[in-house]
Amino acid sequence: MSSVMTAPGTGGATARKSESVWAASWRRLRADKVGMVALTVVALSLLLVLAAGLGLVASGWQKETGVPNAPPTFMGPGTAESAGAVESAKGPNVDLSDIDPLAPKYAEWTERAKQYKTDETPRAQTLPFGADRLGRDVLAKAIKGAEISIMVGVLAAVVATLIGTVLGALSGFYGGKVGDFLEWVYNVFTAMPNILLIFAFAVVFGRGVLPVVMILGLAGWTGIYRLVRAEFIKHSVREYVRSAEAIGASKASRMFKHILPNVSHVALVQLSLHVVSFIKSEVILSYLGLGVSVDQVSWGTMLSEAQNELILGYWWQLAVVTVFMAVFVTAFSLFTDALRDALDPKLR
Repeated sequence: MSSVMTAPGTGGATARKSESVWAASWRRLRADKVGMVALTVVALSLLLVLAAGLGLVASGWQKETGVPNAPPTFMGPGTAESAGAVESAKGPNVDLSDIDPLAPKYAEWTERAKQYKTDETPRAQTLPFGADRLGRDVLAKAIKGAEISIMVGVLAAVVATLIGTVLGALSGFYGGKVGDFLEWVYNVFTAMPNILLIFAFAVVFGRGVLPVVMILGLAGWTGIYRLVRAEFIKHSVREYVRSAEAIGASKASRMFKHILPNVSHVALVQLSLHVVSFIKSEVILSYLGLGVSVDQVSWGTMLSEAQNELILGYWWQLAVVTVFMAVFVTAFSLFTDALRDALDPKLR
């Protein structure tokens, strides 16, 4: 791609300045309106995740700021039936002195106990997006859960992309025994269904953010490996690589300085695709109790909690986490499509 520029002092003569690959890709991406909107949503989501990680927002997600299962603000406080149920739980309003001789002392003991209790902040009857069964703000939980789920998806995709790119480059460039060995490793990993492989790694590595990243990264590199290997086989025999070999460029230089920049669009697109896939996988693992630890929150743990609340009619936690997931995953998927089109001009 090239752009026409007028050189000063040449009387209107034109000089052609070549446009770099990345500049051309960015120009094509900016021309895609849907892709730019998706990129904006993704960027805002990542900024929100960064703010949550720095403690600027959702830092008090564990605080019980509302009454248990407080409804969203637009619904108003709980119904009279629920209030009556709370009152009935305190016990019947009858004189218990005939049944329990110590009953008159209960009020006195209660007043004494209040002297030793710390002051409790009054709990809100409603919250903007409702509360969970412990009274924690659902919105704060969803933001903090986005931090964990998105971070796991991005880091796991980076790990899988690095493994798949390096192994694919070695196999495609060297071939021979190196290629045969790596093909055998690839076949071993792909012989087992991916979900079963993830569960097997989950049993070995345990729960937590870092274990989940390693689990998904080790289980998800095979698709990237296959594509990068094919690209390296195709490019390793092209003239520019032969020319680099003729002037004495090392094998590592030819692999990573000459070939890799020309196949980087494949790795970048696969990276973005795997982010969405790994976010879904983390949600499944956390939903089944194999993901993040119990003292952390993610979209998967929220869905696991919401299923029990939904039976009781408390639907707001499920609705909030579903909207958060749907918006981010949809935006990232659209951005991935736009990025693929921008990096590969042949698709235009």
